Amino acid sequence: MNIDKLKMQTLDGVQNNKKKIEVLFPNCITEKMDKNGHLVKAIDFDKLRQELSCELVEGREERFQFVWPDKKKAILLANSPINATLRPCREESVDFENTENLYIEGDNLDVLKCLKETYLGKVKMIYIDPPYNTGNDFVYEDDFAESASEYLANSGQYDVQGNRLVTNSESNGRFHTDWLNMIYPRLKVSRDLLSEDGVIFISIDDNEVDNLKKICDELFGEGNFVANMIWQSTAGSNTGTDIVTVTENIVVYVKNRNRFQFDGKLSSMDSYTLSDEYEAERGKYGLDKMDRRRVGSHYSDALNYPITMPDGTLRYPGGYNEKSKEGWNYLWSKTKVDWGLKNGFIEIKNNNGEWAVYNKRYFKVDNEGNPIERAIPFRNLITSDMFNTAQGTSEIRNLFSDRPFDFPKPSGLIKYLLSTCVRNDKDAVILDFFSGSATTAHAVMQLNAEDGGNRKFVMVQIPEATEEKSEAKKAGYINICEIGKERVRLVGKKIKKELDVLLQQKYQELYAASHGAIESTNPTSSFAYLNTQLSKIEKERLNEASRNFDKLKEISEGIDLGFRVFKLDSSNMEDIYYAPADYDQGTLFAKSENIKEDRTSEDLLFQVMLELGATLDSKIKTSTVKSKAIYNVADGYIIACFDNEIDDNIVTDIAKMEPQYAVFRDSSIKDDSTATNFEQIFKTYSPNTITKVL
Repeated sequence: MNIDKLKMQTLDGVQNNKKKIEVLFPNCITEKMDKNGHLVKAIDFDKLRQELSCELVEGREERFQFVWPDKKKAILLANSPINATLRPCREESVDFENTENLYIEGDNLDVLKCLKETYLGKVKMIYIDPPYNTGNDFVYEDDFAESASEYLANSGQYDVQGNRLVTNSESNGRFHTDWLNMIYPRLKVSRDLLSEDGVIFISIDDNEVDNLKKICDELFGEGNFVANMIWQSTAGSNTGTDIVTVTENIVVYVKNRNRFQFDGKLSSMDSYTLSDEYEAERGKYGLDKMDRRRVGSHYSDALNYPITMPDGTLRYPGGYNEKSKEGWNYLWSKTKVDWGLKNGFIEIKNNNGEWAVYNKRYFKVDNEGNPIERAIPFRNLITSDMFNTAQGTSEIRNLFSDRPFDFPKPSGLIKYLLSTCVRNDKDAVILDFFSGSATTAHAVMQLNAEDGGNRKFVMVQIPEATEEKSEAKKAGYINICEIGKERVRLVGKKIKKELDVLLQQKYQELYAASHGAIESTNPTSSFAYLNTQLSKIEKERLNEASRNFDKLKEISEGIDLGFRVFKLDSSNMEDIYYAPADYDQGTLFAKSENIKEDRTSEDLLFQVMLELGATLDSKIKTSTVKSKAIYNVADGYIIACFDNEIDDNIVTDIAKMEPQYAVFRDSSIKDDSTATNFEQIFKTYSPNTITKVL
C-alpha cells in the first residue's frame, strides 16, 4: 500500500534552500576586493553555507556587511521548522463559513512559518507597524535554544498564551541587537510569502530606520528598494529636545523590481471642471493650448499648418496669420485636428480679440476617445493635512466610545498605501503581522466597500496583555487581540449600516430620475417607451441612476465583512513519528494513535490544509456519508474523514468523489479487510488521488 504519512510540521527552510540553490539569495550578495584591488560584487559563501546549514558556520573573510551579535542564530531561527498549528475558533469569528478574511493570534514568527507553505508567493501587499525600539516598548524574545528556567531568569515575562515578551530598555547592552534579532527572521520569512509583484511597507521611526533599511537591502535586495516615505504624523509634537519630531518613516521594498508596478494616484477633479454635451460618456474636461514653441530637433515643419477660425481667418501656431519662422508647432497633426474638430475634442476661443486653439482633455477618455483612468505618480511625502495620528485616535473613539488602544494609525493612511498597489487588484491578499488594533483590516474592508473589491486580509497579532491601569483593561479587554477582533466586528457593522443608507439614497435618486422622465413625456408611458422618447441627456441621467443603484446593490450584497479567527498552538500530533520503513500494507492502520486527545476534527482539518497547500480561507463543505462526517475543501481539492470505523463502503464513496487528496486518521480503518482493500478501491475509482494519513 502506497500511502504517505503527513509530516504535520512546518517547512524546513534549510532544506528548502538546498532545493533552490540555483536561485540567487539577495542576502548572500556582498562586496569585496579582488586580487587586483578592484571592488567587485561577490557571493558571501559563509552566509550561503549558513543558509544551507543546521549548524552555526564561522567565517573569517573580511567584507562589507551588516552584522550584529547572534545574527547567524537569527538566520538559523528563520529557517528552523516548528511543530505548531493554527486552531480555528468559530465562536470568536464572524461568518466563519463564508468569509475569506483571517485573524490569527500568536507569535508572528511561528504563525508566518505555519503559513509559509500554503501562502508561499500569494501575498500582494504587506504592511507592518513593528515595535519602534524606543526604549520602553516590547520586543519578541525568541528562543535561541535556552531552557525555560534560563529564559525566566533572563526575562520573566509572558503573554497570556505563553509567548515571550521583554521590555527592551535603552540601558540594555544589547539594545539594537535584541531588536535586530527580533525583526530579521520575521522579515526573512515574510519575504517568501510575497508574490513576485508584491510590495512591503514598514512603518518605523528614526531609532531603527537605518538598521531596518540595511536589513531590507540584504533580504529583499538593494535594487528592490523603492522609497522611504515620510509621513508627517502630527502638525506639532512635544517629543524631542533640540528638534521637535513630527514625522515617521514608511520604508518601501518590492519583491521583484521587474515585476512590480504601482497603480498611480487618481487625479484630482480640480482641473476637470468644464462640461459639454459629451459629459456623460467622456466626463468633465479641462483645456490645454494646442500650440508650443519648439527648439531645434523638437520643431516639426509638418506641424506648422493653418487652422480655419470661426470667422474664416487662418491661424497658424503661435497666433500668427502666416507661417512663422520662430519654431511654433501644433501638438497634433492636421489630420488629427480635423478629427478633433469634427468629434468635439478641439475648442476654439476668442480671447480679447485673439483666436486660440485648445485640446479638450477629458477625465474619462484620452485624446483619441479611448476609456482611461487618469492617474499621477505618488509622492514620498504624506502630510498631516492628509492623515494624522489625531484621526486614528478619533476613529478608535468613534468605534468604541472610548480609547482602548494608544496611537493607532489612521485607516485612511493604510487605505492610501493600499491604493498605490492593489487598487486595480481587487482580489489581492494583504498581510499585517504586527496588526495591533487591526487598522489594516479596517482599511481593506473600507476600500472594498468603496469599489466593490474582494481583497482579503490576514491579520497576525501576539496576544500582548493590556496594562492594568489602561482604558482597555477597564473596558474588559485583557489583551490587544481582543481589541483588534472587536474593531473588525464594529467596522463591519458600521460599513453595513453606511451601505444600507447609501443604497436607499441611490434608490431615491433612481426613483426621482425615472419619475422626472415620465413627467417630461407622458405619465402613462412605459419605461420601454421612454427610451424612445426621452432626450439623450434625460436617457443618460436615468441610465446613470440605474447603474449607480445596481453597482451599490452588488457591493452591498457581495462585500465580505467577516473573518475567521485562528489561534497558534502546539501541533495536533503527539511526538510519535514512524519512518517509512515502519509501514506496510498490514500494519499501516494499526499504529498507535498519535493525535492529542483535546483536538477536534476541525483542528486536524486545518492543519492538513496548511500542509497540503489549501489556504485557510478555502470554502469547506461538510456532509455525512453513512453517518461519518466528510470534509470537502476547495471543491474536492481535499476530502477528509477523521471518524473511526471507516469501512469499504465509505472508502468507496470518498474515492468516487475523485479528490486530489484523501486524508484519514491512522486509526480510522475499521478492520484488516478494509486496510487490504484500501489501495485497490482508490486505484479503481480515483487512480490520481493522493492518499494521506495522520
